[in-house]
Amino acid sequence: MPANLTFEALKAAVETGEIDTVLTCIVDMQGRLMGKRFHAAHFVNGGHEETHGCDYLLATDMEMNTVPGYTSASWEAGYGDYVHKPDLSTLRRVPWLPATAMVMCDVLDHHTHQEVPVAPRTVLKRQIARAKAMGLTPMMATELEFFLFEQAFDALSDQGYRDLQTLGRYNIDYAIMGTTKEEAVMRDLRNGLYGAGIPVENSKGEAETGQEEINIKYSDALDTADMHTITKNATKEIAFAHNRSVTFMAKYATDRAGSSSHVHQSLWQGEMPAFYDPDGPHGMSAMMRSYLAGLLAHASDVTVFLAPYVNSYKRFTEGLFAPTKAVWSTDNRTAGFRVCGAGTKAVRVECRIGGADLNPYLALASQLAAGLDGIEKGLELEAEASGDVYQATEAREIPKTLREATEALNGSAMLRAAFGDDVVDHYVHAARWEISENDRVVTDWDIKRGFERA
Repeated sequence: MPANLTFEALKAAVETGEIDTVLTCIVDMQGRLMGKRFHAAHFVNGGHEETHGCDYLLATDMEMNTVPGYTSASWEAGYGDYVHKPDLSTLRRVPWLPATAMVMCDVLDHHTHQEVPVAPRTVLKRQIARAKAMGLTPMMATELEFFLFEQAFDALSDQGYRDLQTLGRYNIDYAIMGTTKEEAVMRDLRNGLYGAGIPVENSKGEAETGQEEINIKYSDALDTADMHTITKNATKEIAFAHNRSVTFMAKYATDRAGSSSHVHQSLWQGEMPAFYDPDGPHGMSAMMRSYLAGLLAHASDVTVFLAPYVNSYKRFTEGLFAPTKAVWSTDNRTAGFRVCGAGTKAVRVECRIGGADLNPYLALASQLAAGLDGIEKGLELEAEASGDVYQATEAREIPKTLREATEALNGSAMLRAAFGDDVVDHYVHAARWEISENDRVVTDWDIKRGFERA
């Protein structure tokens, strides 16, 4: 679905004073929007051609520390600039910010004006191009879960993120009365996103105290990743406007379920769903079966892009709807991959492994890479799992730690062929930095457990 603002319409809105600010946004390694706020008059009078930003934006950690060891950006290379090239097809209004529009940007090399390989949007675009060369269009959707808190972001920061209180006081999964209490935030979120040209389907209470879910209609893969990123940013900004806060951490509390981002995926040939065959098992075509076989064969290789932080792996807990086994099933929420819409033209694969903390461009790209490899190699789909998959002791397991997943990524011949060594090495380095930072930090758990008894 295209965004809702053409360049000509933007120019007209700027002339009347309806829009005075344009956000130019790239996506960083963590899946966050980074960029500049342009005076709209300057943007339409030439700023839309390109702008620039420090190349360290694709070589920092969560806290924006300059991480040593990257080849793409470093002190030795002087931390130069990348070009931020607006993709004017993504222009949209931002209803929750006054007189504001926004545009997504691609990241280009300052000298060659070629797309930077390690940029998340580039990584996804190259896998989409790979699918298109096969005559296929990837259609995808992501579901997003998060927790909504009573306190504002600054208040929680000032109190050291202690005594966190969710706005909801009990499990409001699908509950209308329970979600009514949160409607001030959630209604503004739904309407704000819709006004930005993002086709919101619904929001609902999720299956943990204080947890929410927002669902956006499926679209082509790049549009889906753009909408996912904008939705996360909007959720934080709208919560902030209400003096509330949210978290997309995969697991914010030991005694709470985690937050996921399930990825729905299918391939189309022209206007026809290539995954559908009315005569196939569960309505799955041979192509879909090979695609799913590829997802399973490379499940460990791509896990870093579904669970990118040490915290991400604490979500994989039995009995809390996060999968622990990389197997497939139909309509079974204990499996890592679920076939949805079985027997219909809407048949698709739902990957349930990803957490809400994933970068959607990298997650979607790695799913595509694995699935397309399955098609190219004609992989045979293994037997369907059934029953309580948590108890399937012989089943293929999802990596239990970021360290394990990182080594699988580093050794992945499939991803090195699909993404290139430079991209894989870049994100392996990011994961190893995350591990080393976690390894050196003394936590509250360490002190509580060992202060007296050690």
